[in-house]
Amino acid sequence: MVASCFLLIDGHSLAFRAYYAFTMSKSGALRTKTGIPTSVCFGFLTSLLQVIQAQKPDYLAIAFDRTEPTFRHKADEKYKSDRKETPEDFIPDLANLQDLLSALNLQTVTAIGYEADDVIGTLATQASVAGYEVKIVSGDRDLFQLVSKLKKISVIYLERNAVKSASAANYTEFQEEEVIAKLGVKPSQVVDYKALCGDKSDCIAGVLGIGEKTAVKLLQEHPSLEKIYENIEQIKGTVQKKLMAGKTSAFHSRYLAEIITDAPLELKLEDCKLQGFEIDQIKPLLEKLELNKFLQQINKIQHQLGGEHISASEVVPELKIENATSQQLSLFDTPKTETLLTSVNINDESSQKRETFPQITPQIITTLEQLTELIQTLKSHPNSQYPVAWDTETTALNPRDAELVGIGCCWGSQPNEVAYIPIGHIEGNQLDKKTVLTALSAILESENYPKAFQNTKFDRLIFKHQGINLKGVVFDTMLASYVFHPEYRHNLGELCQRYLPEITAQSYKELGIAKGKTIADLSIDIVANYCGMDAYATFNLVPILSQELKTAPQLYQLLLEVEQPLEPVLSEMENTGIKINTKYLKELSQQLAKELHKIEAQAYQEAEETFNLSSPKQLGVILFEKLGLDKQKTRKTKTGYSTNHATLEKLRGDHPIIDSILEYRTLSKLKSTYVDALPALVHPQTQRVHTTFNQTVTTTGRLSSSDPNLQNIPIRTEFSRQIRQAFIPEDNWLLVSADYSQIELRILAHFSQEPVLLEAYNQNQDVHRVTAQLLFDKEDITPLERNLGKTINFGVIYGMGAQRFAREAGMSSQEGKRFIDKYRRRYAQVFNYLENTKKEAIAQGFVTTILGRRRYFELGDEKLKQFKGQDSATLNLDDLEINYMDAQLLRAAANAPIQGSSADIIKIAMIKLAQILKDYQARLLLQVHDELVFEIPTEEWTVLEAKIKTTMEEAVKLTVPLKVEIHTGSNWMEAK
Repeated sequence: MVASCFLLIDGHSLAFRAYYAFTMSKSGALRTKTGIPTSVCFGFLTSLLQVIQAQKPDYLAIAFDRTEPTFRHKADEKYKSDRKETPEDFIPDLANLQDLLSALNLQTVTAIGYEADDVIGTLATQASVAGYEVKIVSGDRDLFQLVSKLKKISVIYLERNAVKSASAANYTEFQEEEVIAKLGVKPSQVVDYKALCGDKSDCIAGVLGIGEKTAVKLLQEHPSLEKIYENIEQIKGTVQKKLMAGKTSAFHSRYLAEIITDAPLELKLEDCKLQGFEIDQIKPLLEKLELNKFLQQINKIQHQLGGEHISASEVVPELKIENATSQQLSLFDTPKTETLLTSVNINDESSQKRETFPQITPQIITTLEQLTELIQTLKSHPNSQYPVAWDTETTALNPRDAELVGIGCCWGSQPNEVAYIPIGHIEGNQLDKKTVLTALSAILESENYPKAFQNTKFDRLIFKHQGINLKGVVFDTMLASYVFHPEYRHNLGELCQRYLPEITAQSYKELGIAKGKTIADLSIDIVANYCGMDAYATFNLVPILSQELKTAPQLYQLLLEVEQPLEPVLSEMENTGIKINTKYLKELSQQLAKELHKIEAQAYQEAEETFNLSSPKQLGVILFEKLGLDKQKTRKTKTGYSTNHATLEKLRGDHPIIDSILEYRTLSKLKSTYVDALPALVHPQTQRVHTTFNQTVTTTGRLSSSDPNLQNIPIRTEFSRQIRQAFIPEDNWLLVSADYSQIELRILAHFSQEPVLLEAYNQNQDVHRVTAQLLFDKEDITPLERNLGKTINFGVIYGMGAQRFAREAGMSSQEGKRFIDKYRRRYAQVFNYLENTKKEAIAQGFVTTILGRRRYFELGDEKLKQFKGQDSATLNLDDLEINYMDAQLLRAAANAPIQGSSADIIKIAMIKLAQILKDYQARLLLQVHDELVFEIPTEEWTVLEAKIKTTMEEAVKLTVPLKVEIHTGSNWMEAK
């Protein structure tokens, strides 16, 4: 008789692995369109549901840590003291996960004074004794000590990518043999192994000087820690001396590392039996968290458990599996399928008849005759409604470093209307690259042959470095998705999941490229199918996305007239890059190092002792125990007191050391993030830094910059401004900065039609001075009073309340309230506009910019949701009880049209300027919020100054004038 499977999940390990897998990735943390963090929920469910499906357990429990100190913390204050503070967005994400687990009827277990590992150790022991086969799911090797063939306990170890993909490669089941192969010691020796070599991640010291290899050798010669010390005389040389000196530490370390197997649990094993899920609770939770993709998987498991499952109309249709075999599958393997492709109008949520596409059969072009025939076929498709879809395969993601491996295209929905042209594979029959590109240039460089891409910018740069000047792009599926759904993700896999659920766009990782190899090392057949499917999916997405956009004509116009024309401008900017003065940065680094040393010495003097300024725990002890600062301004963490930036800001002025710490952190970050990092990013061929401008990341419509982020260089301090001095133009050229002046306030004036603001801007008055005059009821205004006017002007745009204004202005809360109330009376139209925008967010679920760009807001309160679809003019915000989270969302909604319109305006300016600069040597290099940076030959400056200023100021017509401040210099600091 086969023993029932008891599955134990290390909830703490899996939750944090999920969180950091996304937050530390290039694309960043996962969030819903309303800003709810979902990295933990998504990653946790990805692994959890897959392991349930694969293992088919009868019993399951999930162990979590608690916030209170454990017996280990009490035994050693250093235990886990180096752990980072729990990230703020992890906490609500974990709370939502707990709700999901509750709805799934899964047992979660904790024990006061013990860790999740101890809970797992205890349950594993109890279940083993009761005759169950126990499998522990974790990414923590500490649990290897529980593995036992005799007790039928194994560990399913999660690799880092397990929370992103359920691929079998991300899961390894460890029995005794696998533990020995991995660590060199038996599971029963793992705790002694840690006692000897320690565990840095948990701050377990071990024996000083004993490393992993020595620990393994000792335990291979002696079965346990006790036996090592019983036979200490047999161990020779320095190892013996180290063991003798570290004996106390060794046994103490083992005490900390050993998992408890008899923790007090108020739980019976029978409580962990899988019964089925609460479907009516799961669905709204998944909808709220925008995790509907899990419904189908949950439905399968529910059916597996014999519970009431979700009806077919409520889940995404399953893929049909043909020729499925009955062979036993290994861990997480899934049978290969013949994919059935469908086209679906996502606006029709009802059950509908779908057009079915068969599996593709790409034509692989390896002869000149085939290439000639393909070109004739492509030339016969000039219809811009059905543009030919293209895709490139390369050896790298950086276009400058990438070798072109192959080109794919699709011109119809039939399975054979796809082609792949291999030109850079290591092996296989293929055409000469130059021959292919010369032949294709007649199409790729012509406006007469409409083209579609998924992320045109990348392919444009790839072609550019092959000597092809891409023209005729009429549709970009990634940009189209972004324009209509800015809050979603826009990679091809996500688009297929939303619009063509039966098309599975294979991810690059799933190709199984070996370490040190590239896609060029794969067979031509494999890449032909991979590239062909991408082109095929892109081709079939075009009519669906076009139809969707036609339901909102302003958004379609935004795509065709702004986002798509901007793409080649950004491509050129990325390709051009910007020069860096590396010698200057090296000197600045040395200067910063000296300054940091001085600040460090100052902080030691203020604390009257030395300590590690980078250690939150040590800093917490200094601030709140030695210096006795107000503990009400911090919060306790697992490792001590919080000393994050928000805490230090609250403490500013309470003690001189706070200023020293804040300055130290600021300069230290500047040094590591910019001064020391930028020189390493200079490309050896161009001697320039090439950033990437992300067009589909922000929900506001703004561009972002990455690898490196050149939009985030601070300018408030002397040293941060000096970083800009490192950015220089070509020799004997000028660096030019053109910056929109007070653009958001001008947009606010336009939207609100506030008479005071309209008059101030139309009469070219100092608007901050005007505001100060109204607030202080006098004509003559001091610089300090003008600054208060500036603070409140800009603060109102971002929903600043009386308390925050008082804090920033350095006044009492009562004074702050008096100023805000007075501002509200004097600028009544401003507040009417902001309130009306919030009402629009409630009534229609989105707000719009000057060009019709939308930002969506999903409010959490069911009472507010009932107003969706109503006339916003009928709403009275004072009558609505709005919770804190929704109030935050509504403040963002009030600001979104202003911030989004600013993005619209500068994008239009960039497109127009790019056309002007075609006739000059001058180049547009950077876009940084409301600023554009150019490098211009000295002889062109006289002509271009007026052209740049006029073009930017006339990009969009408002009821108040736009104003641009333009400056030149030999570096960015001078130009700014």
